[in-house]
Amino acid sequence: MKLRLFKEFKEFAVKGNMIDIAIGVIIGTAFNKVIDVLVKEVFLPPLSLLTDGINWSNKKLILREAVDNGTTKIDEVAIAYGKLFEVFVDFLIIGFTVFLVVKFMNSIKTKAQDPKNKTVVTPKDIELLSRMTELLEKQVAIAEKNATNNSKQ
Repeated sequence: MKLRLFKEFKEFAVKGNMIDIAIGVIIGTAFNKVIDVLVKEVFLPPLSLLTDGINWSNKKLILREAVDNGTTKIDEVAIAYGKLFEVFVDFLIIGFTVFLVVKFMNSIKTKAQDPKNKTVVTPKDIELLSRMTELLEKQVAIAEKNATNNSKQ
């Protein structure tokens, strides 16, 4: 029972899709860190120059001030729109980057699928499938020709 379960897990984990997903998650995590630094250290500082040195991450709309009179402590209630702004800029940069990557991948895919493009090497399995299709078409044509000849007799 345990061996079968382990075997099934191994088959599941070693499938190409799972490995691709794991690689995607790792790269996505690293990419997120790069974008975070890019926004906070590259894009927002010049923007703060234009806005008289405003630190966007600290901007908030205070709905209720914090109270600490020694006996009771009430936390501040605020809407941190500065953090929302930073996350929105992150989102725009990531979205634009993903758009560019997908656009690039689609152009490569389009070139690879163009049958007239001789610079792209056709994979062996696709060549084999094409050859099989040609052979099947020939067999169908021969069968139709034989059926036509038999019906005339």
